[in-house]
Amino acid sequence: MIRIAITDDRVVNRKTVRHNLADSKDIHIVFEADNGEDFLEKMRELPEAEHPQLVLMDIDMPVMNGIEAIATGTILYPHIKFLVLTVFDDDEKIFEAIQAGAGGYLLKDDPSAQLIEAVTTAIEHNGVPMSPAIARKTLQWMRGGPKPGVSDEARSPHDEILSDRETEILKLMVEGLDYKKIAVRLYISPLTVRTHTSKIYEKLHVNS
Repeated sequence: MIRIAITDDRVVNRKTVRHNLADSKDIHIVFEADNGEDFLEKMRELPEAEHPQLVLMDIDMPVMNGIEAIATGTILYPHIKFLVLTVFDDDEKIFEAIQAGAGGYLLKDDPSAQLIEAVTTAIEHNGVPMSPAIARKTLQWMRGGPKPGVSDEARSPHDEILSDRETEILKLMVEGLDYKKIAVRLYISPLTVRTHTSKIYEKLHVNS
């Protein structure tokens, strides 16, 4: 059973997510929170054995937004995965959330099957979704391009190196290919593609 939490300031959004996840008997919703601060308070009340394994986090919320909550949550609870769940495909905010520690993102109007697959893949295969826009930003950033809030002097070139395979996969993601199509193109398994994508996210988190 995969334990998850939903954090969104709108009741209707939480209800929709809960409804979309109802088709899976392998997903259990531990709790719902209406902002980042509420999420952290609920986490403090839970014993570690009952912690969610994954949190679906909205970005724009009052009191404490999703980016702040993810940044704090990844430090306090490194064993938990965070996926951004947002209405708008706002690349800048999503990229900020990924830098803060999010392991990917989903749109709220994505089909329920896609949501369930993303949650299952994130936990069982350490897979993470990455859009072409995010892949493009990542490719530029990891090649030593401009980083938000980081001066040229503060950059460490050793931390920005992508492997040849990671670069190859990112380029194909920029073209809009999914895991399966990338696997076919490169003659590797989808699981290998997921593993490389996870490593790319790890490098983003380290460099944030």
